[in-house]
Amino acid sequence: MSLVPSLFGGRRSNVFDPFSPDAWDPFEGPLTPSSARDMAAFTNARVDWKETPEAHVFKADLPGLKKEEVKVEVEDKNILQISGERSKENEDKNDNWHRVERASGKFMRRFKLPENAKMEEVKATMENGVLTVTVPKAPEKKPEVKSIDISG
Repeated sequence: MSLVPSLFGGRRSNVFDPFSPDAWDPFEGPLTPSSARDMAAFTNARVDWKETPEAHVFKADLPGLKKEEVKVEVEDKNILQISGERSKENEDKNDNWHRVERASGKFMRRFKLPENAKMEEVKATMENGVLTVTVPKAPEKKPEVKSIDISG
């Protein structure tokens, strides 16, 4: 007997087992289209942005994607855009799926960079499913100081 009513897609779960693979998800059910659910996980690809003395460095986890499936673009001279798409696997009608957790669909992340970013020198590499984008920084302009002799 279920401890949670099966109002959401007929799923039954044990609310006392937080690690149950069939734990009830209040956001999953007949009102949530599966394509929206699939895209939600991948739409917001996780990106780290750190600033070093020499550059802004972005690292995005994009497991399973090839570099040809990812775009890195500069827009309006200070917007860095990372986008791509993971295609769904071809389904064979004879296959019996037990669980589909890997997301598919398009993703896009945009970052407004500060004025010191050299957008014309952006470099990107992809290794083991991790995209690294490096945006060099312009050297900091130091104020010009002129010494004045004091007479007297």
